[in-house]
Amino acid sequence: MSSLRTTFTLSFAAVAAGVTVLVGFLSYDAAARLVRVDQQTVFAQVVADLRDQVSQKQLMPDDFAISDKDHDTPRDDIIRPSRTVVQVLGPGGMVVDHSNPALPVDDSDRRIAETAKAGKLVEHTNVSVDGDVYRVATVALGRRQGAVQVAQELSSTEDLLRSLQQRTALLMGGVVIAAGLFGWWLARRITRRLVRLAGAAEDVARTRRVGIQVPFTGNDEVARLGRSFDRMLGRLAQSEEDQRRLVQDAGHELRTPLTSLRTNISLLRRIDELPPAAREELVADLAEESRELTDLVNELVALAAGQSDTEPVQRLTLADIAEDAATLARRRTSREVVVRVTGDTTVDGRATALQRAVSNLVENAAKFDRDGEAPIEIAVTGPVHPPQIEDSDEPDTGLPLGSVRVEVLDRGPGIQESDLLRVFDRFYRAADARSLPGSGLGLSIVRDVATSHGGAPFAYRREGGGSVIGFTVGGGAAPGGE
Repeated sequence: MSSLRTTFTLSFAAVAAGVTVLVGFLSYDAAARLVRVDQQTVFAQVVADLRDQVSQKQLMPDDFAISDKDHDTPRDDIIRPSRTVVQVLGPGGMVVDHSNPALPVDDSDRRIAETAKAGKLVEHTNVSVDGDVYRVATVALGRRQGAVQVAQELSSTEDLLRSLQQRTALLMGGVVIAAGLFGWWLARRITRRLVRLAGAAEDVARTRRVGIQVPFTGNDEVARLGRSFDRMLGRLAQSEEDQRRLVQDAGHELRTPLTSLRTNISLLRRIDELPPAAREELVADLAEESRELTDLVNELVALAAGQSDTEPVQRLTLADIAEDAATLARRRTSREVVVRVTGDTTVDGRATALQRAVSNLVENAAKFDRDGEAPIEIAVTGPVHPPQIEDSDEPDTGLPLGSVRVEVLDRGPGIQESDLLRVFDRFYRAADARSLPGSGLGLSIVRDVATSHGGAPFAYRREGGGSVIGFTVGGGAAPGGE
C-alpha cells in the first residue's frame, strides 16, 4: 500500500510540476517578448522621429551637441521619451560630442556621416560598450555635415528578465514542492482506509480467522469495497462454522455404526463357533449396519454438495417435480402416492435439489407410515395472485403472497409437539424414530433446499392422525403455527 501512496504522490507532483513548468515558461516567454518588443518599438519610433527631423530641417551637428535649460533642443527630443544615449558625429565621422559612455564608430558610421542625403540610416545590434550591450542606430544629417548616433541599452533589460526568470524558477520549484507535499497528504488521506482494509486482509491471511470485523466508513467506492469484504468474510465465517458443525455431527453419527460394524466383524472370526441362528442374525446385522452407513454417507455427500450447489436456476413446474418424486417413491416403496395440484406451480429453482427435497419428504412419510393402508399424498399449491379480498368467496390457501407450497401428508403416528421445532435439525431423531432406519439428515436437506429457494420448511400434526411436512418456495416463511 505504501507503493500506491508513493505512486499517487509522485503522480500528483509530476502533474503539478508539468503544469507549473508549462505555465511558468509560457508566462516568462510572454513577459520577455512583451518587454523586448516594447523596447524595440520605442527605439524604432525614436529613430523614425530623428529621421523626420533631419529630413525636414537642415540641422547641423551643433544643434544636437548642446542642451539648453528649457530642454527643447533636438537632442532633448530624442533623449526625453526613450532615455537613449546620443552621440554626435561631425564631417568625416569625427566625434563632436561624446556620449556617456562613448559609442564606437566604425566605417559604416563614417560613410553615413559623409553622405549627402539626410535621414540615411545604419543600425547595429548587440554592440558592447564598457561591458554593456547596446542597440545603435546612426542617422545622416545630410550635405556631408555628419550624423547622429542613438543607442539603447539592452543589458539592464536582460538583467531584469534574468531576475524574472530566476524568480519564476524559484516559484515553480516552490509550487512543485508544495504540490508534492499536498499530494502526499492527499494520497495518505485517500489510501488510509485502503491501508486498514489491506491490514484486515493480511490479518485474515496470517491468522486464518475470518470472523474479524472489517473497518469501513463513508459511501464511496472504498466504503463499498469494505462492506463487500466484510460481507464476504461473514459468509466465509458462516460457511466455516457450518462445515465445522457438519464434521462434528457427522463424526458423532458415524461413530455408532462404525462401532457396531467393528464389533460384528470381530465376531466373524468365531463365526464357525456360533449357532446357525446367531450366524444369520450377525450377517443380517452386518447388512443392516452397512446399509445404514451407506445411507448416512450418501446423505452427508448430498448435504455437503447442497452447500456449494452449482446447478443453474431455471424455470420449472413443481407439479412435474412432485409427479417424478411420486413415481420414484412408488417404485421404491410399492406404496400408493397421490399428487394433488392447485394453481400455477411454476417457479425459478434448481430441479435436482427440489426433487431431492420432495423425495426425502415422501420417503420419510413411507418410513413412519408403516401400515400402508392410506395413500401418501403430495399437495402442491400455487401462489395467491392477486391478494385476496376479505369478503371474497375464494378459499384461503394460507400461503405467503408469491410462494408455492409443497406438502406431504401421511397417516402415521404423527410428530410429537416437543419434536416439531427440531425435526429439521441435522441428525435429530425423535425418540420413537431411533429404532427406524435413517440418518437424521433427510429433513435437514429439505430445510436447506427451502431456504436456498427463498422459502422455509414447516411441519405440524394432521387432523385425524398423521403428519404434514413440507416447504415453501419463494415468498418467505410459511404461515404461523408450522
